[in-house]
Amino acid sequence: MKHSLLLGLLLLTQVACAQSDKEKAAATVQKNTIQSHLYFLSDDLLEGRDTGSKGNKMAALYLANQLRRYGAQPIPGTGSYYQTFDLERIQVPQFVNLSLKGTSYPLNLTLEMPALDLKGEALFLGYGTESDLEGHDLKGKLVVVYGGTEKGQNIRSLYGAAKEKRKRARELGAIGLVELVDIEEGPWTNLKHNWSQKITNKKEETPETPLPHVWVNIHAKDPGFAVGSSMPFTLASDGKRSTALPTQNVIGIIEGTDPQLKNEYVIYSAHYDHIGIGRPNAEGDSIYNGARDNGIGVTAVLSMAENLAQYPTKRSALFIFFTGEELGLLGSGYYVEHPVIPLKQMAYCFNTDGGGYNNTGLATIVGLERTSAQHNIETGAAAFGLKAVGDPAPEQNLFDRSDNVYFAQKGIPAPTYSTGFDAFDEAIEKYYHQADDEADSLDYDYLLKFYQGYVLSGRLIANDPTFPTWVAGDKYEAAYKALHGVE
Repeated sequence: MKHSLLLGLLLLTQVACAQSDKEKAAATVQKNTIQSHLYFLSDDLLEGRDTGSKGNKMAALYLANQLRRYGAQPIPGTGSYYQTFDLERIQVPQFVNLSLKGTSYPLNLTLEMPALDLKGEALFLGYGTESDLEGHDLKGKLVVVYGGTEKGQNIRSLYGAAKEKRKRARELGAIGLVELVDIEEGPWTNLKHNWSQKITNKKEETPETPLPHVWVNIHAKDPGFAVGSSMPFTLASDGKRSTALPTQNVIGIIEGTDPQLKNEYVIYSAHYDHIGIGRPNAEGDSIYNGARDNGIGVTAVLSMAENLAQYPTKRSALFIFFTGEELGLLGSGYYVEHPVIPLKQMAYCFNTDGGGYNNTGLATIVGLERTSAQHNIETGAAAFGLKAVGDPAPEQNLFDRSDNVYFAQKGIPAPTYSTGFDAFDEAIEKYYHQADDEADSLDYDYLLKFYQGYVLSGRLIANDPTFPTWVAGDKYEAAYKALHGVE
């Protein structure tokens, strides 16, 4: 009887605490505040928040000032909310002149191209497979092949096969690789635009000399090269240009209340960049505002910061707004190698990202079942009428396609909290990376519940006395054990 009474009192205490946290979550998350964040972040003035752009810096200034207004502390020892660093912008050559067998091929796209002026012997070797190249002396020669595979030349197969072909050509001593592709005018124009520049994290070590690699669009015109045939070539270019691109993550801290647990941190993260200005839609709008991707995620983190400023949790909070996600997770990739607080003090990374929603009864959490905080997240969402569900499309590999993955690789439990979707359908594709992704297209009644559920989930994780872990057998469990020095 005594044990039953104690258990009953314990359960009542847990319920009371959960109710208290729910009331605190509801107290600070307001619809008008949500709208003000989203309308600013997706305004045309910010021109799509492309990394390194003026609009991106304006968004960073807004986020830093919101953190300052809430009372979050800046990066320790700096007095600043900005973690600044340089990316590397690589732009395509201004000219590439290629001739094969005396014929000029101007419709080209460079995958790799140093400055050069070459002439010599080229070999045409089918599709450039291992068997196609076998038995040929490629040293000092240019390799010419069809792009893709015999099964087809869609963009995915072209790009997927290109890397292996370049590797084989290099290993066999070739001085360059030309792939003959057949791409229609519209997709070809898009490729040229998308690949006009590449932005990467600046490499501190000197990379190996790039092998010249060109796609030539032959538009279904068979050049008439016999497999194994030799021909003269010339190839000249001014090469790709590299410049520094300054950018910044935005970071703030709110200290926890528990004397011990405040040394542990829950990360609340989202990327604030988007894809900038692109092809105009039917209405002539060329600004890709990114209200869903990822204005929604940024507003979730701002909602968390405002809440914790008034009602701090036992664990401390680290708010990170990443730049460069759309360019390949560049901001989060930089951060995990240059953390402002040691990674071993990070208890959890509660990332927020997504491309939209098609079910306003859900909160979709990619990685929900993979950490011990699943029950906290399910409880938080349910308290505001939403059902927390896991990844509906594991074949898309969404877990490894957002900023959470770099923290997971370091061992930190790190799911991604997204608006409700149960399939990739027209409702998602209508707005994902489209100019129509505007703030006035959002359902703010749904978002109110979504943000309240996110804030409550974060509070429950941050107040839970148990340190979060990966579930047993998860692919990142070994990294967790290594980070914390456990067997």
